[in-house]
Amino acid sequence: MLLFLELVDASNGDHIWGEQYNRSLSDLVSLQNDVALDVSNKLRRRLSGSDEQSLTKSYTEITEAYQLYLKGRFHSMKNTRSDHFKAVSYFENAIEMDPDYALAYVGLADALRGLALVGEMRPTDFFPKAKAAAYKALEIDGALAEAHAILGWITYWYDWDWAAAENHCKTALELDTNSGDAHMSYAHILSSTGRHQEALAEAKRASEIEPLNLRNYVIEASFFIHAGQPDEALARVEKALELDPNYWFAHQFAAHAYIEKGQFDKAEASARKGSELNEGNSRMISLIGYALAKSGKQTEARAELAKLLKLSTERNISAFNIAMLYNGLGERDETLRWLVQGIEQRDPRMVFLKVDPKWNNLRGDARFQDLLRRLRLPQ
Repeated sequence: MLLFLELVDASNGDHIWGEQYNRSLSDLVSLQNDVALDVSNKLRRRLSGSDEQSLTKSYTEITEAYQLYLKGRFHSMKNTRSDHFKAVSYFENAIEMDPDYALAYVGLADALRGLALVGEMRPTDFFPKAKAAAYKALEIDGALAEAHAILGWITYWYDWDWAAAENHCKTALELDTNSGDAHMSYAHILSSTGRHQEALAEAKRASEIEPLNLRNYVIEASFFIHAGQPDEALARVEKALELDPNYWFAHQFAAHAYIEKGQFDKAEASARKGSELNEGNSRMISLIGYALAKSGKQTEARAELAKLLKLSTERNISAFNIAMLYNGLGERDETLRWLVQGIEQRDPRMVFLKVDPKWNNLRGDARFQDLLRRLRLPQ
């Protein structure tokens, strides 16, 4: 494999450094180390001691473990239930090869978290396992920014301990200001607590650091929706779809954005496309039903609700998603009943209650305010 790398000053386009490497795929770890050392030597005068140490850090010396980690990361980014299961397997195999591979434990935590979210597995079954994997990563490497970042995510999604989650993210950013995961984790907390401009700044930085990370563009779109900017959300969705037109997650947030614009036919079409690409996902069914209900197609919307309710008798289904469809149909009591179930299930999607505009019609209801208090959301 012939590889040419070039380092360019982004401010003026000046060439700083370039080198050609000829290695086999089995030499990925040594190639990574050599590139890091070469860049470090070239930039030695510009790098701080901590920057140089971070740049040249090696997480594993076993090439096969590193390759397994990369495969796990690839599948995690695809963000479907089956891909998260594949990711778990790859990360576990990497750990088996190198039990001290801290970054693989972070990957495992991320994949387990994904199973509880998009995989719709029981949160109580998967988030504690994700937290244990993250703490194992810190036990191996206490200065691993990615471990603190994933703990921020887990603490936010599952424990609803907002202060602890923010502290984990701040620690991650202190350890590595160029961690895209840390910026995006922090952005999630900021967005869900209504600090929209701060959230958008963090999300933008995450996408700048990892411009090929489709998941980041889509999550950034969700923050624009929470901030009342659906057009900007659609622009971020388009960036993801330019890279992969079949990325189901992007179609999901296109549907959310079109709903906020009142373009319910487009919302339904986007949700149906997302459902085709990730069949059986309850968020997609709820979005189809919500868009149908808001466009006045009550019979069709209730057919989607019947699908969700049937699925809920067969496997774990997000109570939040069922509540969303009931809310689209204007059934307040059923909406609130299912949201209470969401609290009881530790449904991680409940963290969006404060900022998702689909719940604006309930904000004056004392029962809804009680739900926000139970989430311990900052005032």
